[in-house]
Amino acid sequence: MPLSFLNRLQHVQLPVRVANPEEIRHVSVLLATGLIEAEITTLKPTSPYVSSRMATVIRITEDGHAEIAKMGNVPAPIKTFMQFNRGLRLM
Repeated sequence: MPLSFLNRLQHVQLPVRVANPEEIRHVSVLLATGLIEAEITTLKPTSPYVSSRMATVIRITEDGHAEIAKMGNVPAPIKTFMQFNRGLRLM
């Protein structure tokens, strides 16, 4: 669910990189609806098992924060991410 993913984003420090194909689809939907600012890039595949796309979520927009407020008191998700150099994180 893209809105559940949006809720997760509010609990991580942005910008954050997303590599999971399903989560990249959520990023795509949230970007298209104007709830987040993000960049989706296509990578040169290094093996058949590696995702060929990656997204970087830059920020949640005002509309995104308004949508989060509409969702009410949704419990905070478990924080899972990896820290990389230059301060970027991978969810």
